[in-house]
Amino acid sequence: MAAGLSLVTTAAFVLLGLGTLALEIQYRLRPGNKLELTQGEWNLDLSDSTHYVLRGEMEFRNLTPNLEIMLPEVTAQLHLLSKASLDGIKHTIKVISAHLDAPSREDNYWFGYIVKVKKTTRIKVLVEIEGQDLSALQSAWVKVDYITYGPEGRIPKVRHVVLPLKYPDPTLAPNKRIIEGIAEVYPIRTHLLTHIDHPVEVIKKYVLPYAQPGDIVTLGETPVALMQGRFFHPTQIKPGWVAKRVCYFFMPTSSLATACGMQTLVDVVGPARVLFAIVVGTLAKLLGKPGVFYQLAGEQARLIDDVTGTLPPYDQFIVLGPDDPQNVVNTLQQETGLGAAIVDVNDLKAVKILAATPGLSTALIKQALRSNPAGNADEQTPLVLIRPL
Repeated sequence: MAAGLSLVTTAAFVLLGLGTLALEIQYRLRPGNKLELTQGEWNLDLSDSTHYVLRGEMEFRNLTPNLEIMLPEVTAQLHLLSKASLDGIKHTIKVISAHLDAPSREDNYWFGYIVKVKKTTRIKVLVEIEGQDLSALQSAWVKVDYITYGPEGRIPKVRHVVLPLKYPDPTLAPNKRIIEGIAEVYPIRTHLLTHIDHPVEVIKKYVLPYAQPGDIVTLGETPVALMQGRFFHPTQIKPGWVAKRVCYFFMPTSSLATACGMQTLVDVVGPARVLFAIVVGTLAKLLGKPGVFYQLAGEQARLIDDVTGTLPPYDQFIVLGPDDPQNVVNTLQQETGLGAAIVDVNDLKAVKILAATPGLSTALIKQALRSNPAGNADEQTPLVLIRPL
């Protein structure tokens, strides 16, 4: 009798354990409140010395399989960046619902909305800026906060959008530098590049007016990544077990020395690869062979810029390296006729070429860029035109 009772008890515990495990697996396989907001399409409807009007249309996408997600709150904030004081400059920002099946409210109140399975809905964001002199304004940083409510609970989320307000005159000739016996080098000033820009259009606007046959255009790797929207605020990143532990193996100056910086790499290549790279890389370093971690962890490990790694307002974000840089330069050559390269250059005379169109001399590019003519501060010259001598 006792043996039978013990067997029943054991079986009950086994079933309970298996049930708990199955429940946990089922939970982990579900994405939760996967309602994402796109960066949207933006237009500068009005731009003069006293008044700006910006208009954006953004889309919520329910990526949660088989589940509806509620959207009870949506709000927006605006931060202006300027070369001068913002005293006397006023701004308003409004979020207007643009649901296909429900009208927006005149009082600007956001009423709770349900985004159906695999469906979308849209919002309009209207920004107005007024002041006696807006000529010093550089950019607008829009922050859209929203609440998702669903199987995972009440989860706050955010989407950041950076928009340029100041555009340099593309007809002004760039300054020329001569690298003796190598090339003429022209750093090209642009507006603050953001996700609304495309490399081809930027090159056509700022570079082609001065380009000649045989010229080469180089683009900084960070500006290309920014145009691709590959930047994340630390509040958007949830460091996991691996990131919180592995980041301590790096020097404080490394972009992988913080849990959020490391988590961006984990999100790209996976935790197993990062763990493998740190174990093997540490052993290799002890044996006198540094740099193995970066070889094993992949190209992005070297390219991630943590907070403070680039110019404002992107100094508040973690920026990845560009996606598919070879395709970017190939497209640039097809559309503009210029040889092109994406580069990572610093003030220590280190030049890394991420991608280049066929037939270019990488040695010439490295020699031309060794002095870092584009700079790493706020020069806002992410493009360099190289004219071989």
